[in-house]
Amino acid sequence: MPYIDGFVLAVPKNKLDEYRKVATRCGEIWREHGALAFRENVADDVKPGKLTSFPQAVDLQEGETVIFSWIVYASRAARDEINDKVMKDPRMTELFKPENMPFDGKRMIYGGFESLIDM
Repeated sequence: MPYIDGFVLAVPKNKLDEYRKVATRCGEIWREHGALAFRENVADDVKPGKLTSFPQAVDLQEGETVIFSWIVYASRAARDEINDKVMKDPRMTELFKPENMPFDGKRMIYGGFESLIDM
């Protein structure tokens, strides 16, 4: 079954176009190195919760929105190999400089997941 890297982050609404450009470029690079899919999604129906929620998880501030994204790989081994290549890709150097990031990377949540059900 596929392996997934998942991400949740806050992006200022006035930087969504900039985020889209950076994320599109990243997606092209990940796919070029072998990722099966690269998905970026902007919050539409995401409300704050009493105990937990996407907005609480990223410490959502006024003027920001939640982004939920994931990358699909054939396996954990493929993910590790692809991510190693992506991180060494010189095109990523500029994209990953903190001053070029259109969001606060310190509030990004991410992790790798084994698929439980894939229908």
